[in-house]
Amino acid sequence: MSDAGRQSFTDKASAALKPDSQKTTMEHIGDMLTGKADNVASNVQPQSQKSTTQKIGDAFTSGSNSNSTSHATQPSLTQKAKNAMGLGPGHSSSNV
Repeated sequence: MSDAGRQSFTDKASAALKPDSQKTTMEHIGDMLTGKADNVASNVQPQSQKSTTQKIGDAFTSGSNSNSTSHATQPSLTQKAKNAMGLGPGHSSSNV
C-alpha cells in the first residue's frame, strides 16, 4: 500500500503495463502528470516518514525517468530494495 498523497502501486503498474499504442492522448497526459506529481512527492517526503512498502516502491521507480545519471553508476533494483529496507552498505549485518 502506498503512502497518503502518493500514486498507488496498482495504478503505477497498470499505467506501465498498458502499451502506449493503446493509450489515448488524455491517458498519456494523465500518466505524465501523475508520474511527475508522484516523483515530486517522493523527493519532498523524508525517508524517515515513509512506510517500508513506500520505500521499496520508490526504490524501484527512482531514476526511472531520470536521464541525468549513467545506468552504469545506478544501483541494481535488488540493491535499491536492500537500501530501502536498511540492508544496504554501511549496515553491520554480514548476511546481505
